[in-house]
Amino acid sequence: MIGKLKGTIDEIAGDYILVDVHGVCYVVFCSSRTLGAVGSQGEAVILYIETYVREDQLKLFGFKTEVEREWFRLLQSVQGVGAKVALAILSTLSASDLANAIALQDKAMVARAPGIGPKVAQRIVTELKNKAPALGGIDAPDMGLKQEIGEGVASAPVADAVSALCNLGYSRDQAAGAVGAAVRDAGEDADSAKLIRLGLKELAK
Repeated sequence: MIGKLKGTIDEIAGDYILVDVHGVCYVVFCSSRTLGAVGSQGEAVILYIETYVREDQLKLFGFKTEVEREWFRLLQSVQGVGAKVALAILSTLSASDLANAIALQDKAMVARAPGIGPKVAQRIVTELKNKAPALGGIDAPDMGLKQEIGEGVASAPVADAVSALCNLGYSRDQAAGAVGAAVRDAGEDADSAKLIRLGLKELAK
């Protein structure tokens, strides 16, 4: 079992990288985000590895961070999500984007990844909602508020403020983040008008 590779980049192809480790080149499949962040041919690289062993093949999947690798594993716990689909999601969404989408139950955001239909996206946001916070790199209060919004149990002023900001053209994630910041500044008793005003100031920064 290979956990990490340290070497130099021998070649970067469409969906994989060749890593030269003391003269032995490993084919490592990566998300497009990882491929875009590893550097150029001849440069040093460190990749966290997930090893797949099947009867007819052995594949290595590489990630720049341990968090990305954990998401790769977690996504595949959902029915209908294999390695290829998990990489497509991680190519489209960062760890924090994915955590936000799941917290907000935003299946449309997950479905932006190629090959992800609405049913699979719905399963992802539903089945991973309790597992995702630890992998999002997001402050617990912010994640908690976003989960409340996603589950429809947020207070009326918060829900109204998020809805108003969405109607102004902001994404649900942007709106929820701005309203979360507004709640921290104004307190949980603030009315929707105040949260909208403070949220707009936050979005204008």
